[in-house]
Amino acid sequence: CPMDGRLVLLHGWGANGHDLQPLGEQLALQHPKGLDVVCLEAPEAHPQPGGRQWYGLFPPQWDAIPGAVGQLRARLLKLSSDSIPLERTVLFGFSQGGAMALDCGCTLPLAGLISCSGYAHPDWEPSSQHPSALLMHGRQDQVVPFAQLETIRSKLNPGPCEALAFDDGHTIPDGMMRPIGQFLSTVLSTG
Repeated sequence: CPMDGRLVLLHGWGANGHDLQPLGEQLALQHPKGLDVVCLEAPEAHPQPGGRQWYGLFPPQWDAIPGAVGQLRARLLKLSSDSIPLERTVLFGFSQGGAMALDCGCTLPLAGLISCSGYAHPDWEPSSQHPSALLMHGRQDQVVPFAQLETIRSKLNPGPCEALAFDDGHTIPDGMMRPIGQFLSTVLSTG
C-alpha cells in the first residue's frame, strides 16, 4: 500500500542524522497508512567529533543561515521529486533543526511544520501563507530559552499554528508523542 506521506526530521546542533530515527519510526508506526521517514543530516561537521551542525553556533554564524537554508530547501525539493510531493510532507526539527525547519519550511508548500525546542533566526519574517505549524517547548529548557516559543508564535499566522508548553527541559518528551501524532493525522488527512 502506498505511503500516506513523508516525515522529514532535522536534528539539533551536535547530533547527527541517526538521532531522531527512533522518534520517526515510532511516529510512522502510529500513523494509519504509514509514513516515509527521512532523517537529514546537517552538512557541516560539528566541533565535537561525530556531531553535525546546520551552521556554527558558538559563536553564532548568523551570516551562514541563508546558505544553510538554501541548501536544505534544495534537498527538500530533490526529495519531493519522487512519489511523495511537498504537499504530503511534514518537516520536523529539534533545537537548531527546529530553527531550520521554520525558516526553510515557511517558504515551501508543505503539509505541516513541527518545531520542538526551536528558536527564531534573527531577522526571520515568515510568509503569512505558511504551512500549519506545531510548536513545542519545555518550560525548564536550559539550552534554548522557553521564551522562544512565544517569539516564534508571535511571528506565525495564528490560524494554522498551535503552541504547546511542557514541563521538561531540552528534549522531546514521550508526552508529546500523542499531540505530534494527532498533528500528523490532521495535516495529512486530506488528499
